[in-house]
Amino acid sequence: MGCQFRRVAALRALLCGPRFQCLLVRPNSGGSPWPQERTLVAVKPDGVQRRLVGTVIQRFERRGFKLVGMKMLQAPESILAEHYRDLRRKPFYPALISYMSSGPVVAMVWEGHNVVHISRAMIGHTDSTEAAPGTIRGDFSVHISRNVIHASDSVDGAQREIELWFQSNELLSWADGGHHSSCYPA
Repeated sequence: MGCQFRRVAALRALLCGPRFQCLLVRPNSGGSPWPQERTLVAVKPDGVQRRLVGTVIQRFERRGFKLVGMKMLQAPESILAEHYRDLRRKPFYPALISYMSSGPVVAMVWEGHNVVHISRAMIGHTDSTEAAPGTIRGDFSVHISRNVIHASDSVDGAQREIELWFQSNELLSWADGGHHSSCYPA
């Protein structure tokens, strides 16, 4: 018994080192093995027009996150004004609202362990010149004002944004059959 325990401990140390948060898949006992968060991700008008919605969804699904809400809409200025309320005094605010209301937006709610932090890493820096290759913005953004995607920047911000963009009856809780993300590269 002790030898088997040491082997499991050694394997866990190997697979859960600093490079990976955890490579082990925990058995599903009916509930999620990790605390779940939700975040808002929105493909902006330039991303929709460039047909990148499927690519964004694929990246989040491959990462192991669960889609619990999605809709395509022409964002009303009332939602945009509240969503970007912290930027009201910035000189680019009118252009931002005009751009975000210029075409359809695909708003999504994703659920998963540490989804807020990880999704921000996945999308990359706001400025495309600073966004790393492999991130959504690094791969697809053409300009800071046309940066393809939005993702909530904090758990509290995510909750506020989700409540702004979605009614509670538009979000689904569903069993994923034990398919969790097994790997979260750091």
